[in-house]
Amino acid sequence: MPFFVKTEIIKKEYLIKKDLRKKIINEHINWIKKLKKKGVNIKSGFMVDKYQRPGAGGLLIIEMNTFKAALQIIKNDPMIKSNIVEWKLNEWIDIDQ
Repeated sequence: MPFFVKTEIIKKEYLIKKDLRKKIINEHINWIKKLKKKGVNIKSGFMVDKYQRPGAGGLLIIEMNTFKAALQIIKNDPMIKSNIVEWKLNEWIDIDQ
C-alpha cells in the first residue's frame, strides 16, 4: 500500500498566537490518536533545527490505497481545517520496490 507525506509550515501570523496554536495542535494530536485507534497507519510530528528548536514545520506520513483516500483524511486535519498552515500532500515512492 502506498505512503503519502503531508508537509506543512505554520503561517507567520499564527507563530505569535501561541494559545490558539497550542489548542489546534492538541486537536491535531487527538485526531491522530483517533485515526490510529481505527487502524490507520499514520505518524505525525514536528521538525526542529540542529539546536532542537521547533519552527521548521511538520511532517505527517499516512498509508492509504490512493492519493484521493489520503487527501480525504488529511483535509480533516485540524491544522488544515483551522487554516493555520501552508501544506501539501505527496505520494512517497520507495525506490526499492
